[in-house]
Amino acid sequence: MSFNYAPWPSPANVFMGWSTRESGFSRGAFAHNNVARHVAGDVNMDLNRELLRNRLKGQPDIRWLNQTHSTNVALAETANCIDALDATYTRQVGTACCVMTADCLPVFFWSLCGSQVAVAHAGWRGLANGVLANTLAAFTQSEVACGIGPAISQAHFEVGDDVREVFAGWPGVDTNFLPGNQPDKYWCNLAGLASAQLRGLGVSQVYLSDICTYANADRFYSFRRDGLTGRMANLIWRVSR
Repeated sequence: MSFNYAPWPSPANVFMGWSTRESGFSRGAFAHNNVARHVAGDVNMDLNRELLRNRLKGQPDIRWLNQTHSTNVALAETANCIDALDATYTRQVGTACCVMTADCLPVFFWSLCGSQVAVAHAGWRGLANGVLANTLAAFTQSEVACGIGPAISQAHFEVGDDVREVFAGWPGVDTNFLPGNQPDKYWCNLAGLASAQLRGLGVSQVYLSDICTYANADRFYSFRRDGLTGRMANLIWRVSR
């Protein structure tokens, strides 16, 4: 399957999930289902985007972003591919919030009543600078659940002491940064850091996919593993009840 619906509990009118690299038109380093325009050289990207939309329930309008590891959040209906945006939200039916990933965290947000949804792209910089907090602040409802989709796992994400220092005051820092193979290197658990922050912000329901993009080369793109590579789409949208 080229699109996997998330298995987490959600309102009946909310759908979310992520594409895989399977069953698309791209070739070479981008094989097969790359959806990113910013990776130069893939002439089949638009065909993959069309294929993806046609396979989604309700065929929502997908809002593609210009992601820059920022903390900027916007209403999906007004989002464009020029402004630097790494998260969108919507209360509209038929509009899909979307972020592209190839190791970074895709973090899904939905109100428990099903009236609003959002998704954020969070690498370590965006996470440290507050993109998840900014996305949560866009909700008008207090009861919000979150899910963290496929991303690089702690076993494959080695970072320097500079990154660990950025998160020094965060809860669970000792377990989310384990000693690496070299001095001043650490294995970083991005999903663990995000989960801890979300719970600290009052989100009591945080779900994890426990899928590593780096370790699953047949199904997922990974920038750290491959360098030149494609991107997956992570989408959440509302349908009519």
